[in-house]
Amino acid sequence: MFGKKSKKDLPESYEIEDPKEIISMFTKLNLHHQVALLRLISRNILLEVDDKTYIGLEFEYDVDGALIKISNKLSQGTDT
Repeated sequence: MFGKKSKKDLPESYEIEDPKEIISMFTKLNLHHQVALLRLISRNILLEVDDKTYIGLEFEYDVDGALIKISNKLSQGTDT
């Protein structure tokens, strides 16, 4: 009753029957949609390159032809 949500209270967007649904949805997105999703999840990305640590928010995500281009906004990484 209190504190518990029944399955019918969940929005339809939260009901994922099969992980293949996510892959199917992602493949239908164009590159601009995929870049927007990368920007949304960038706060959860931690990248380590050559003993330097970068946070996803430090990068720019852009469409470059048929690829997604990720470039560093800052010239140096942060140590964590």
